[in-house]
Formats: sequence, structure tokens, C-alpha cells
Amino acid sequence: MLLLKLSANDLLELNARRRMVPHLAARWQYFRGSEASVTERLAWAESLVALAEDMVAAGRGNVEMIVECSATVDEPDDPEDRHVIDVVLVGRHPESGHLSVQLVELKRWSTVTRVEAAASDMVHVPGMKPKKHPALQLAASFAAFGSEAGPLHGLSYECGGFTYLHNATESTVWPLVGPGAPTGAYAHIYTQDRRERLMRDLRRHFVHDEGQSHAEILLARMNLRNTPLLDAMIKSRGEDTVFALRKQQREVADHVVEASTMVLDGPDQEALVPNPRRAVFVITGGAGTGKSAIGLQLKAQFEAEGRSVKYASGSRAFNGAMQEHVGYGDREFKESFTYFSSFVATPDEPLDVLICDEAHRLRERSTNRRWSAEKQGKRPQVDELLDASRLSLFFLDEGQSVRPNDVGTVALIKDAARRRGADFAHYDLRQQYRCGGSDAYVRWVRDLLGISGREPGQWVPDGLMHIEVADTPEELERIIVQEARAGASARMVAGFCWPWTKPRGKEKRLEADVRIGDWHRPWNAYSESFCENGAPPSKIWSVHEGGLGQIGCVYTAQGLEWDWCGVIMGDDMVRRDGRWVFRRGKQRRDKEAGVNRVAVPGSLDPEVRKKNLDDEDFARCVRHAYNVLLTRASRATVLYSTDAETREYLECMVGDVQIHGLRPTWDSIPLEARVPHQGRPGRGRGRRARRRSQVQVKKGQQTLF
Repeated sequence: MLLLKLSANDLLELNARRRMVPHLAARWQYFRGSEASVTERLAWAESLVALAEDMVAAGRGNVEMIVECSATVDEPDDPEDRHVIDVVLVGRHPESGHLSVQLVELKRWSTVTRVEAAASDMVHVPGMKPKKHPALQLAASFAAFGSEAGPLHGLSYECGGFTYLHNATESTVWPLVGPGAPTGAYAHIYTQDRRERLMRDLRRHFVHDEGQSHAEILLARMNLRNTPLLDAMIKSRGEDTVFALRKQQREVADHVVEASTMVLDGPDQEALVPNPRRAVFVITGGAGTGKSAIGLQLKAQFEAEGRSVKYASGSRAFNGAMQEHVGYGDREFKESFTYFSSFVATPDEPLDVLICDEAHRLRERSTNRRWSAEKQGKRPQVDELLDASRLSLFFLDEGQSVRPNDVGTVALIKDAARRRGADFAHYDLRQQYRCGGSDAYVRWVRDLLGISGREPGQWVPDGLMHIEVADTPEELERIIVQEARAGASARMVAGFCWPWTKPRGKEKRLEADVRIGDWHRPWNAYSESFCENGAPPSKIWSVHEGGLGQIGCVYTAQGLEWDWCGVIMGDDMVRRDGRWVFRRGKQRRDKEAGVNRVAVPGSLDPEVRKKNLDDEDFARCVRHAYNVLLTRASRATVLYSTDAETREYLECMVGDVQIHGLRPTWDSIPLEARVPHQGRPGRGRGRRARRRSQVQVKKGQQTLF
């Protein structure tokens, strides 16, 4: 639970645009499943603004305000145990230099009539039921934040808390501040006539004009700044465990493990009569909901039990990045990872477990232009996969289906399971952790592209995810390269709107196919090996340091992520007369250069621009491709369109983003929160043998590995 993270300056700017309360209300509904009450909205409009104005008046407008914040990502089931703070102020302490945190309860109360002597922890406010003394509310939150499970545990920090009653005076709420009131670092009370004291204490707690986002330290500790999946994989190859599964993710993993005991025989026992039961699980969820995290967790756990397990994908880029970045040797990688098309021939002995990631990329048949006719698949690919194992897991997002022959859906898999008499279960993951944990950004992208069916609105900066529109491709590239050189992971991607030339000559020279005015850059290498100037092959372009100078597309980006992503929208999707228009392009041969060039602007994806694909399916594929590209970043997206009218529309929808403190450059992140991306380790470290020797993780305490 976290509704907003902005500096006091930025929050007031957002409120001046009349966009703060609607944004908070939308986030509230997402997390709580109900409309925010009028009282709650008034509290945001009055109390948040009052506090922010006093912070600015105190010269501390740079201090960040985290609004409606839980101490942990996984809230307890019992509402009484939930510790949600109205505001958490985060900055740096002027004396110690440590992280400085103040927990704040905001109250619109104007009077408190009395405190019962027999129940001094309760206060009475006219027109309300008895309330807990606000200092006691803060005490529980104070303990939660500093506990072993809290985000402050293990840090060097200064922490306190206070209650602000901006409508009251000291005399009208004397029972709260008089003799017998709670005391402690969290028990300060400020009122209208104590405003000068509040501003003085704010200056005492926080430095002036700090240029870094110290809230990033807290967000990382609250698991809102996720460990990139491939980095987590590298770390997991040692003895350390990383990347704890969140509540819903853990529940899904637990259910699968429980089902396995009913379906699979004991790994060390040979059953007299083989268990005939089979089970199929489908786990759906948008980008960053943790589908791969669950799959890789279960792979590790089943391998540790001695089960036969394969992890299949329809993406060469995902498998290539996994092998290259995580450091698997060829043989070691093939022992565990494979492709959907690898099961044309049913294994003599079915696998115990087959995990299918990116299952929206299932094909109708398993085919390959390099295979002979007898090796081509004759049955539906989903049938081949189900027959290959006794426990099958499919992770998919139907919103990422980007090719006409992508047939992976829940309905398809459910029907195939039914035909085999297999047990079937479907889980849907809602909470996503990519894009800075900003579900608002993910929903905004889907609205913008016309996928959700909702009317798109202007982007509301929330401090979790950042987006801006570049005026030129040169500006986009400058930003991405600057962030990459500073230490962030960053890549440029584009819609498939230019020809894609294979490397030329013995030196394997890359042709600058992506041409926008005088700006020319090559696609990532259409190659299985390295090219001129160290350009990596396409399957590892996303993670190799030599990939920065090339442009990726949806097929080399899907399933992967970077801190910053520059997205170039081409002429396949342009804005005209208040609606999106989708275009098929054509290419021509440039005889002088010996390569293809754009003849008619639009999509040049050979799978998507086919004439036999109707307009509706063509538009769906293009929308979904940009949905994938726009959700690859974990901190910031830089967007550019080659079409002037579309670029103007995007600038309008993104709005003025030049607000102080919102741009999450690598330099604006404190050193403590800058987690260096893992370098590629050496290959061949006996992972499987080590896995089986590791102690199994106790149920309910699962980590990724």
C-alpha cells in the first residue's frame, strides 16, 4: 500500500493542477477495492496540502512525502494489524547525515472534548466514535517500521513521529497534549498555534535543498524497487537467497507444491503402480507481477527435491539473456532450459514438472524452417507440452500477445487440460513490481494505447515511475546513453517500422536501418554471433554491454527489463482526428546501397503486415507490441514518435513533467540505494548438484532461490 511519493514542492504543484486527489482516489480503489470516502478525499485535499505548505515555508520543500504507506508490502489479513501511515517524510538528517524519517498522522479534528480517566488511551471527538490517542497509533507504526521485518531494520537512521492537527489550537485539544498524554519520539503534537514549532523541528530533522531521493532507500527496503530478475538469478547461484516472494506469489507457489504431493510420486521411490493423475496450473498477470519469479522459485525447489524439471520459453531473447547474463554453460543450460517446440516427440518417461514461461507465445504447431518435414509438429503445441509432463505450469499475459500466430490463452490451455482429464487451476496476479511498482503507470499505458477500453487521461506523476517525451531521436539517445554511462541499465527499442538487414560482409557490418532524418542507427544484430565493433547477437543484445548502440524490438525485449528505456514509436501507429490509425508499410530495394529502405511508412514486421491479417488483428498486434515496449523500464521511459501529430498528442498526454525531484536519474539516487547490476559470472559451477544438496526452504518462508 503506497499511494504517492513526491516532494512537498511537487505535491503542491500536482494539487494546483487539480490532479492530486483524483490520483489518490484511483490508487485507493486499486488497493482497497472500494471508493475513497468523501471524508478521505477532504483529508487529502486539506491535511496533505497544509503539511506540504508548512514544509515549503520551513525551507524543506525538497523533503519527500510518501502518502498512505504500509510498513511492509504484504499487509496482514487482520485490519487491526495493518500499520498504514498517513505520511512518511524522508530526507537526510542535518547533523548525523543519516537517513531521516518522520511518521505523520494527519487529523482534521478541531476539538477534543475529553480523555476518560479509566481509558486514557481513548479520545473523544465531537460527532465521532471514541478514537485511539494518535500517539498510540504512531507507536504501533513506529515499532513496525523499525522491526526486523520493517524497512528501517539494519539501517543507520534517525526516526520519530508526530501528529498534526492543522484545524485545532493547543487549548481546543488540550487533553491530547496535557499531563498524562503519551510521550516518546513519536508523540509530538502540533496545532495551528504550534506551527512555528513544527517548522523549526522540520529544519532540525531534515537538511535544506537535498538533491537526492532518499525515499529510494526506503522503497528498496519495502521491496517496491525490485531486484532485476537476471540479477537475482546471478545472486541465487551462490548460497545466498534473494528476492522473497510476496504474499499472493507465495500463495500460488504453495498451492502448486501442495498439488505436487498429490500428483507426483516420491522422488526417491519407484511406485508399484504409477500415479495416473495430472495437474495443470495457469498463472496470469501483467508485466512485472512476478510470474517468472514464481516459475524460477518452483524450478529450484523441485530440482532440490530431485524432480525432473524443464523450464520452457517461446522467447530466444529470454533464454539467451538467461544463459549469457547468469553464466550457464551450454550443457548446463540445456539440462534445465528449453523451448516450447522441443516436445514434438513425447518423452518416453514424462517429466515430473514442465514450467512454460511467456506462454502467450504458444504456437498452433511446433514448426521450424530448418527442420525436415517429418520433424515438424503435427499436433497442437499445447498438447505436446501437456503430454510431456505430469505437472504443467503455464505463465502468461494475454496482453503481451504480439504476433498473429500467438495462440496462448487461458481458454486454450483449460480446454486441453479438460480433454486429458487433468486437474486445472487458474490464478491471476494483480500486484505488479515492475515500472517502479506503479500500477497507475501500467494502467495509463493500456488506456493510452486503447487496450483497456477506458478513456485515456493525462499522466499523473506519482514519484514511482517517470515518463517524458523527447523532441528528437538524438535527445532520446542522449538521455539513455547518459544514464547507461552513469551506471543504470538502459536500452533503446522501437516499433518494427524499418527493414532489418542481416550483418554484411566478412566483418559482419551492421546496416543503420532505423533512419529518422539525419539520425541513423542499426537494429540489434540479426546474427547468431558477434558482429563488427563487438555488437552482440540478438539473443543477448538486452544484457550485453555492446548492445547500447543498437535498437531493439519487441521480440528481443519481451520478458526483460532495464532501469531506463527509450521507446521510439514509428508510423505503424499514429494519432489522427482523436483516434489511433494503424498502418501497414512497404519496403523498396535501394540498389545503390544494396539494402532495403522504407517505401511506405508503417509496420514492416513480416508476421504482422500480411494482407491476410484483418485490420482488427493487425491493430491488436501493434497495440500489444507497444504495450510490451512501454513496460520494460523499472524507473523511467523516454518516448518519441516519428510522427509530429502523434508526438504532440503524446506530449499532451504526458503533460509537463519537469517537476523538481521527479526525474529518477542515476545521479539522483543515493549511493545506498544504487544497487550495481551484476556482472556476468563464470560458467559451469555444478549448479544442479549443489541445488540437491541444499536444505529445502520451509513452507511459508520461500525465497526466489
